[in-house]
Amino acid sequence: MAKATKKQALGRGLSALLKDPSNDIQSVQDKNADKVIGNIVELDIDFIEVNPFQPRTNFSEESLRELASSIKELGIIQPITVRKLGLNKYQLVSGERRFRASKLIGLETIPAYVRIANDQESLEMALVENIQRQDLDPIEIALSYQRLIDEINLTQEQMSERVGKKRSTIANYLRLLKLDPIIQTGMRDGFISMGHGRALIAIEDQSEQLDIYENILSNKLSVRETENLVRDFNTKESAPSTAKKSEDDEMPKFVKKGIAAFSEYFGHKIDVKVSKNGKGKITIPFHSEEDFNRIKKLVQGAK
Repeated sequence: MAKATKKQALGRGLSALLKDPSNDIQSVQDKNADKVIGNIVELDIDFIEVNPFQPRTNFSEESLRELASSIKELGIIQPITVRKLGLNKYQLVSGERRFRASKLIGLETIPAYVRIANDQESLEMALVENIQRQDLDPIEIALSYQRLIDEINLTQEQMSERVGKKRSTIANYLRLLKLDPIIQTGMRDGFISMGHGRALIAIEDQSEQLDIYENILSNKLSVRETENLVRDFNTKESAPSTAKKSEDDEMPKFVKKGIAAFSEYFGHKIDVKVSKNGKGKITIPFHSEEDFNRIKKLVQGAK
């Protein structure tokens, strides 16, 4: 217990050092930088802003409440990491869930590691750190890899070295971004697994991807069953049916244009049937009670 108390006191002492205008550390060469960099510092939570480069976009409220309860009982086991922007101003590099949960229970300070980094270094640190997390969904990981390519100009080989993953593994994640956005959302929401997504990549036409995606959800197909379905589909594609083309040709233009907007809004492929007299029917599928209630809120919100 005495050791823990000493560590906490050290953190508070370093925090006071950082608040002193005469010790406004901006680089590792500055006076007293060696006392702060790499050590745990107790920072005022109001001095910290979230990281605009944060690759994670979804934060479960229930999960945050559970983490907040744990922090209230046990404290913060793993300090957050921040970078210094100026006197009494810091930005998160990693640990946003811990930061949010701490604010939720009204903590005034939070233990942190202080880093000195520019925007690009901060982005790379945030992306690499988050890729290593176990609770990221496959699309979040894929988007993080893509950002390392687009914004840091890393090659897949360089990313492999940074994150300790095989190049083939990185390539498999990146291919998921070729899927229709509705399918990507389904993967993020847990309706299908990464295995399902990898099987669907073999279907080039995104509208056909959506047809098989709906089949997976409706019939609760396994990854193996999905792979077989995709294989059969690609075999049949060598002799396409003219019936489907005829049906599409007869579809009014205003309906063709509207289907994509409906599908994107509701997060599912919407089926539309139109009779010769111009009347029609719109079918919105759902896959669970939760999904039904989500669609219901969308419909009610549109009033």
